[in-house]
Amino acid sequence: MIRFVLLSCLVFLGACATHTANTPSTSTAPPPPVVADSSQFEADIAAFEQADALVRRMPGSVVFVGSSSIRLWDSLHDDFPGVALINRGFGGSRVRDSTYYADRIVAPYQPRAVVFYAGDNDLFEGRTPLQVRDDFVSFVERVREAQPGLPIAFIAIKPSPSRAALLPKVREANARVRAYAKDHDVAYLDVYLPMLDAQGQPREELFVEDGLHLNASGYAIWTGVVRPWLSGL
Repeated sequence: MIRFVLLSCLVFLGACATHTANTPSTSTAPPPPVVADSSQFEADIAAFEQADALVRRMPGSVVFVGSSSIRLWDSLHDDFPGVALINRGFGGSRVRDSTYYADRIVAPYQPRAVVFYAGDNDLFEGRTPLQVRDDFVSFVERVREAQPGLPIAFIAIKPSPSRAALLPKVREANARVRAYAKDHDVAYLDVYLPMLDAQGQPREELFVEDGLHLNASGYAIWTGVVRPWLSGL
C-alpha cells in the first residue's frame, strides 16, 4: 500500500513538472532597442547632391556638418560675412552618420576647413562617451584621408535643458574629444561652459520651446566661439 502511494505521488509530481515546462513564461525580456543605420538619411544626402547639380560647387569653402543644430543655423551666412560657407547638417544624425556620408557631403567640396557638431543624439540613443569620441576619431580620419591636414573643429556637445539628465555623459564625451583634439591638430570649440548658468545648469533662454534646439541667442554664443577659429585659418 505504501509503495502504491509513493508511486502515485511520483507520477503526480512528474505531471506537474511537465505542465510547468510547457507553460510559456509571462515575464519575457523586452527586445533590444533598434538602432537605425545611417542609410535612413539617404534622402537628405540626395537632396544635397541635387542642389550641387544646380549650383556650382565652391572649392575652398568652410563646410559645416552634423546634426540639426547645424541644419537649423539659418543665420550662418550672416554670422560669418565674407566667408564662403556650405551647410551640410541633417536633422537627427549622429556622429557616425557624418562619417558614413563624408565622401558625399565633405570631400567633394575640397573645403579649406570643416566645422563639426554632433553627439547629443548619440548619447540620447545610448552611445557611451567613449563611443562618441571614437566615432569622431573615425570622422577625422575619413575626411583627412581625402585631404591630409584638413583643419577640423569640433563644437562641444551643448547642454540642452530637455536632456539635462545626460549632462554627466555630455561632460565626459566633451572631455574625451578635447583630449583627442589636443594631440591630433583638431580644434575643440567650447560652447558648453558659456551655455551654463551660475548653478551649472543649461540656460533655458538660449533654446526654443523644445529645450533642445537653439534660438538666436544660442547661436550668438556659438558664433562668438567659432568666429575666432575661422579668422585664424
